[in-house]
Amino acid sequence: MMSTISTVKFEANGKTYSPAASPIVVICMDGSADEYLDTTMLFDRMPNLKQMVRNGFRGMVRGALPSFTNVNNASIVTGVSPAVHGISGNFFYDTLNREEVMMNSASYLRAETLLAAAANAGRKVAVVTAKEKLRDILSHNMKGIAISAEKANQARQDTHGIENVEAIVGFPTPAIYSADASLFVLRAGVAFVEQGLADLLYLSLTDYMQHTYSPEKEESLAFYEAMDREIGRLLELGAVVGATADHGMNAKVKADGSPNVLFVEDILESHFGTNGFRVICPITDPYVKHHGALGSYVVVHLSDPSRTDEIKNWLAVQPGITEVYDKATAVRVLEQPADRIGDLVVLSGRDVVVGRRPEYHDLSALDGSLRSHGGRYEEMVPMLISHPLNAQYKMKAAGDPRNFDIFDFTVNGTNP
Repeated sequence: MMSTISTVKFEANGKTYSPAASPIVVICMDGSADEYLDTTMLFDRMPNLKQMVRNGFRGMVRGALPSFTNVNNASIVTGVSPAVHGISGNFFYDTLNREEVMMNSASYLRAETLLAAAANAGRKVAVVTAKEKLRDILSHNMKGIAISAEKANQARQDTHGIENVEAIVGFPTPAIYSADASLFVLRAGVAFVEQGLADLLYLSLTDYMQHTYSPEKEESLAFYEAMDREIGRLLELGAVVGATADHGMNAKVKADGSPNVLFVEDILESHFGTNGFRVICPITDPYVKHHGALGSYVVVHLSDPSRTDEIKNWLAVQPGITEVYDKATAVRVLEQPADRIGDLVVLSGRDVVVGRRPEYHDLSALDGSLRSHGGRYEEMVPMLISHPLNAQYKMKAAGDPRNFDIFDFTVNGTNP
């Protein structure tokens, strides 16, 4: 297998990648705050990962804001920030067409992907994502395999680059609200490498388990232990493995365990009057059992932008609110695309989520307590590399590496 793997360099968004003649696998461990890894390794439930970081590298890196799935997955496969690739959330208000829409189509992507570039350079590329909502963005202009665990049994050769996925992987299409959704992604990656179907893979998991269980729960420990088995199989196949997360995860509850929610549109109208605000929750997606469309980041569109400073200054001192930016500052500080955010961007505390109005958020659909993400407190995530970093990338790791540098570190940082 080794001699058939292309080592041709490829370039994407100003960065050159020089791959080794080994399978390269990058994993996005959706929602994996560092404490999940710490806790599971403390209980000796991740022996392969423990050995992997002993031989290679483990550190913390800064993700893209808002710390949501679509934003960070788009950053990982392009290697650039939201300001460049244009994906500002899972959901946004299209001011041109005056409608609120999901941002899950590749038509919203403004940058090429390194996966498409790798395929054009001769690598056998595969994208496996747990959530179907990501598949179109991740596989943009890419020649290769692109499937979701959620709809694995619907994959066809002409549209997905593969068929008979269940037979190839050896497992049935999983329920999306399950540990098996993420495990199917890893098992598919193992099968594709093992059978010579792919030699550069991006495996994007789902955070259902992290939304539902804290790190010390047995369900969480068992899930990470099962993940570890599949990572071990990839290592046995000779793969260079890199792993990071799109965001962390925190409990967003009061002392009594009830959801700690600040409904921003309600409090603005109660103070400034009605019909002047449209609050958008960029975490919104079809997976209501995860978070009830409540995260720690919202944007506010104002009917009267001349009041921006007045409203910003008032919001900034409200309990539970930690950061408020006008559009120009959000573009600079949060690396956002100016035309896809509101007049204000609002971030909340570690244990607080911000929403629109109660009627927009069905908390009855949650499985368990409210655990969510989106703000500054879920921005820092782990980075793990299976092989030692060279001198240049050891220096980069000591600076301000980003989670969307993971392909750069895995491909370029492990070359002598």
